[in-house]
Amino acid sequence: MRKYLIGAAAAILAAGGASAITVRGGTGANAAGLQAFVDQFRGDLGALNANVAGTQNGGAGRREINWDGVPDGFSSPNALPANFFNANSPRGAVFSGASSFAVSSRDTTATPVRFGDIDASYTSTFQTFSPQRLFTSLGSNTYDVEFFVPGSNTPALVRGFGAVFADVDLENRTTIECFNESGVSLGTFAASALDGGLSFVGVFDGVASIHRVRVTFGKAALGSGVIDGGGTDLVVADDFLYGEPVQVPGPGAALLLGLAAFRRRSRVNPSRG
Repeated sequence: MRKYLIGAAAAILAAGGASAITVRGGTGANAAGLQAFVDQFRGDLGALNANVAGTQNGGAGRREINWDGVPDGFSSPNALPANFFNANSPRGAVFSGASSFAVSSRDTTATPVRFGDIDASYTSTFQTFSPQRLFTSLGSNTYDVEFFVPGSNTPALVRGFGAVFADVDLENRTTIECFNESGVSLGTFAASALDGGLSFVGVFDGVASIHRVRVTFGKAALGSGVIDGGGTDLVVADDFLYGEPVQVPGPGAALLLGLAAFRRRSRVNPSRG
């Protein structure tokens, strides 16, 4: 497995040498300090498409998830359905590989913000890029994001994926690993560390080649009494950005439908990272 550690930008060769992958990334003490890195990646992906079913704009452009529109009923202390961003808000992204997923509360509810309901220390540990909600997996610090034609079970590919992370303390521990439709890794890409700050890493390919992304958050999952620091690096996510999902061509689609069903059955015993 190849791992790429990044500064501001890099270009590496994708698996099989078919195309060049561009890696974007950087850190900021706050949202303003990170904004330019995120906007650069938005420029790579293209215009923002509407959050509606079906492939939009002929497959050009991008989708985004910033968690802030999630209803209170699906935010902490309640779980976020793994398929919320394909069924409820059709953006073609489905999560798997953890016991459950959570979006933090807003300050208009009685639940402490920024996962303070899980442990009170988290409210001051994490900051947001786009206020007010953050995202995490529970029970595991590793999970998968799989792409489908929005609003359907049809497997899809995207041209790139990027994520904003909060409070990356350790280098090389918070990563995204991209896979093609055959399950071949296109590489693992690390977010740079900035204790207490925000980090961004994004991977862009000129053609739609990414079907699944494995995200690893720091060294541990959030939990009551699990405190950031002293070698325990706790990380959560804010915005996700990715290319418009387009249908996997040919026989690969049927194979991926079977794999997706297997992963859904496997959620009762998720792998730990």
